[in-house]
Amino acid sequence: MSKRYDKPIPLGWFAIGYSAELAVGDVKPLRYFGRDLVLFRTESGEATLLNAHCPHLGAHLGHGGVVKGESISCPFHAWEFNGEGYCTKVPYAKNMPPKVDGKQAIGRYPVAERNQMIWAWYHPEGAEPSFEVHTIAELHSPEWTDVDTFEWEINSIIQETGENAADIAHFVTVHNSPEMPQGVVTMNGHTRCTLMDSKQEAMDEFGNIDRSGQSYDEGRLEAWSYGPGLTYQKFSRLFDVVMMGTITPIDDQNIHMRFCFTLPKQQSDEHTLYANAFRDEIVHQVNQDIPIWENKVYLEEPTLCDGDGPIAKYRKWFKQFYVA
Repeated sequence: MSKRYDKPIPLGWFAIGYSAELAVGDVKPLRYFGRDLVLFRTESGEATLLNAHCPHLGAHLGHGGVVKGESISCPFHAWEFNGEGYCTKVPYAKNMPPKVDGKQAIGRYPVAERNQMIWAWYHPEGAEPSFEVHTIAELHSPEWTDVDTFEWEINSIIQETGENAADIAHFVTVHNSPEMPQGVVTMNGHTRCTLMDSKQEAMDEFGNIDRSGQSYDEGRLEAWSYGPGLTYQKFSRLFDVVMMGTITPIDDQNIHMRFCFTLPKQQSDEHTLYANAFRDEIVHQVNQDIPIWENKVYLEEPTLCDGDGPIAKYRKWFKQFYVA
């Protein structure tokens, strides 16, 4: 059976979990990048990501593995491996096996903790990071609320979901915008910025969205993409909402999407009500997009018109994250 998408997994930093959900000594099996992985936090507090299977006899370190110091101990024969993938101990051997002695025995991934999340660098050839994880100031500030989180597993690829921001016409047909948004898109290296002004369906004093098509508010969106896996968005109307969007490849056909929302604590109760309603509307729009993403095909040479937005420009920018 042929694959729906014929594209490689892009390189970049990708969210693999929330920092608060990995305590010292925790061990978690994961499946990202088309690979079985093990995530654990060492006794010194370092989050570590390795390929999952022990090179001894193939046990999965994420199912029963135990953190010992700065290493993880295999549940099968207690061989220990550190965060660099080196075997640090074979408890019943007189000598370290030559096949692992002084050599990287298990694939490892650079890890960073930022924006309340754990990030792993993926490169299909194992190259080191070529850019850093961008810091979102609001997620490190006591002046902003704890995050509200939403997540989806979607049968699509990152390039397809990211193309939504460039496809301005779909905001009218899919999300019922009264007119196509007006915006400016700039791309520089691994970053992409979209500044967009548009009419939005109005809210009443209780935060309910008016879907009658009779009344609208003006809204502004500032969106930044930092590589394929991290997006910062700030929505401004009568209120402010900041969202961090993360997309992580499960494999070359499926993604794990997370949205994290935070609000300024100094916002009035009324504006907080509006902001929460707008947050729910964004989540609603994702749920509108998913059936299209999961059932469309990717066309290498689509038939575009002059009102479609900078789709071709976006695709050219995204190509830098693919390794031939």
